[in-house]
Amino acid sequence: MSTSLPKPTPSELEMLRLLFALGPATAKQVHQAALESRPEINYATVLRLLQVMHTKGLLARDESQRAHVYSAVQEQDSIQTGLLKDLINKAFAGSGKALVLAALRGGHVSAGERAEIQALLDEEPPK
Repeated sequence: MSTSLPKPTPSELEMLRLLFALGPATAKQVHQAALESRPEINYATVLRLLQVMHTKGLLARDESQRAHVYSAVQEQDSIQTGLLKDLINKAFAGSGKALVLAALRGGHVSAGERAEIQALLDEEPPK
């Protein structure tokens, strides 16, 4: 994650997750999607979050139409990688191995996910 952009708050991460699923979207579209997991969230809250995220540089806003269209400035992988690096440094003393072992031992990985991880580990390393 670029050091020039602030880390998203939990609420902002929720909005980013919705925008990654929807693609560029209006506040109304994001609100409709948010209602599925948070029926109590109101439109004004979603709009305000999107506006704050735009001001912080986390979102781009297309103002060419009456309803502004919001989109993430960074790719999902980039944001996740930055957050993961931060988590590894803060919670696991910089050890990616400790993070992986905690996830595997803590029951956070399903049998199918374990099989995917094992297949990845079994692949030939890139040359």
